[in-house]
Amino acid sequence: MAEGFALDTGWDAYSAGIKPEIEVNSFAVSVMAEVGIDISYHVPEPVSTYLDENFDIVATVCDNAQKACPVFTGRCKQKIHRGFIDPADAAGSDSEIIKVYRQVRDEIRDWMTKLSEV
Repeated sequence: MAEGFALDTGWDAYSAGIKPEIEVNSFAVSVMAEVGIDISYHVPEPVSTYLDENFDIVATVCDNAQKACPVFTGRCKQKIHRGFIDPADAAGSDSEIIKVYRQVRDEIRDWMTKLSEV
């Protein structure tokens, strides 16, 4: 979801995980579509793909990823972290799960809006 907001803002953004799924979670696709951002074409990638790349900002958005992420060896001007709960861990009915995805989506949007203002 963060990559979707970043791309929508016009940033050159890449997203990767320590345990990437086969495809983007359908709940994430749905809640992002609700705010007019299509992430259905995104492809989950392993973080190892980007460890030697150079970036302006390297951001981690999950506490588990920050702790378990391999060492980033590329150059970057700034490393930032903002931990969000992982909505993929949500349990319950579809309506309960989608509520969690919406909450995290909105938190990511608010955080990225603040980053854009800096």
